[in-house]
Amino acid sequence: MLLAVIGISTSAQSASAACMFAAQGEGRVADVIDVRTLRLSDGNVIRLAGIEPIANSSRPTNDLFALIAGRDVTLYGESDMPDRYGRQPAFVFVDPAAPSLQAQLLAQGAALASGTVSDKACAAELAAAEGAARRLKRGIWAQTNVIKNAESPGDILADVGRFGVVEGRVLSVRQAGTVTYVNFGRRWTEDFAVTVSRRMMAAFETAGIMLKSLERRHIRVRGWIERRGGPRIEALGVWQIEVVGDK
Repeated sequence: MLLAVIGISTSAQSASAACMFAAQGEGRVADVIDVRTLRLSDGNVIRLAGIEPIANSSRPTNDLFALIAGRDVTLYGESDMPDRYGRQPAFVFVDPAAPSLQAQLLAQGAALASGTVSDKACAAELAAAEGAARRLKRGIWAQTNVIKNAESPGDILADVGRFGVVEGRVLSVRQAGTVTYVNFGRRWTEDFAVTVSRRMMAAFETAGIMLKSLERRHIRVRGWIERRGGPRIEALGVWQIEVVGDK
């Protein structure tokens, strides 16, 4: 069960300003479409930046509606440009002195961090909130199959088209044309791999992440699962890849 999210105390509270970017306005929540999408009373649709929903779970949405519907919120964001669906991406705050709604949802295991937030401090806050829920087995983390094994491509392929988290030891890092492949198996057409386009390489280097150094390291990667021969996740953000074990 999602505990009283609004106003709870989390490890993110001391860093609640990390995701307070430029103010984008205020509004009253009229409806909760899903765990990452709100509709305000003025008709604007808000996409909760930095998180992704949990597949096949309606409970977080139901609990969130009961908690936030009718509440006044303040919006902050890196950009006020709507996405292709007309949703305004933003970090949502009910109380500026408390963590963002995103951090609170993550801390209760009601969502997954997307890893695509460009700001390092904000990304770290969201990761810490999710990590706390994982350690305490809250929400989705009470289950044992949330993180997929990179050595089980068939299991990963069962979630094609969904946002997922995969862990495993990197076998090799190879470049082919404009794409770098972080490979977890020898059968490149069947095994799991993470792809990084050339346009993303500068961002990884700026963050101090050299993809070649990931070889033989245990990493956790998150993103939308695709099928391109074997299962694939494209890294569109630096923080989608997390080193969790040394060589």
